[in-house]
Amino acid sequence: MSAPERIPPRSVTTAELLAKGELKVRGRIREASNAVLFCSVTYEGREASCVYKPVAGERPLWDFPDGNLAQREVAAYEVSEATGWGLVPTTVLRDGPHGEGMCQLWIETAPESELLALVDAEEPEPGWKAIGFAEVGEGKTALLVHADDERLRRLAVLDAVINNADRKGGHLLPADEGRLYGIDHGVTFNAENKLRTLLWGWAGEQLTPEAIEVLQALREALRDGGGLAAKLAELITAVELDATRARVDALLAGGKHPEPSGEWPAIPWPPV
Repeated sequence: MSAPERIPPRSVTTAELLAKGELKVRGRIREASNAVLFCSVTYEGREASCVYKPVAGERPLWDFPDGNLAQREVAAYEVSEATGWGLVPTTVLRDGPHGEGMCQLWIETAPESELLALVDAEEPEPGWKAIGFAEVGEGKTALLVHADDERLRRLAVLDAVINNADRKGGHLLPADEGRLYGIDHGVTFNAENKLRTLLWGWAGEQLTPEAIEVLQALREALRDGGGLAAKLAELITAVELDATRARVDALLAGGKHPEPSGEWPAIPWPPV
């Protein structure tokens, strides 16, 4: 009599782990303006570290009156996944020790060359893109630059789509295997133009063929009945969803990276 077939254990996805696992609060990240809790999460033998941001710990924002930060964080992750670039750590909406909130995989950063710098020059050196001049004290200014890095360029396109109003240097996380993640997407998807970022180095330049292809796929996914549209409809308002579609259409029509509008501060403060 032959032995019964052995069924290998099911592999738990990161999204399942974050959504269904047991959350245990290990500490609080004090530098954050809203409640940000460092947690461990366990589910069916798998464990990871994560960030849990309960809605109850959010401070109301007069210029982002609809929805909440947690929902917009998840919406940004869904758009990132739809691009295929994987620029946002796995993020879910779930119930936790302090009520509903956003739960995001913790990313251990890896040492690498600088992505941002202040230089005493009028023009950036090769391999760098100019952001603008910044006051550095005693009436002196320095040129703020970011790396001419394809990962940052992809993130600049994502930020233009989700209308990110707070892309700071501290929100850029280089990880192992050359990966780069962006975090803190609570102030996104506003129907008004609020793009505020340190990644202006490509402003006005032609979008790459890869970016055009990704934007075309996003446009299809955002149509009524599209998979991404259905996911976002549960996270942001109908007006915000329509505005997201309009931003994608505008990027494709212009074929260029956006430029500062002049109607809104172009660079977040503090920049890091």
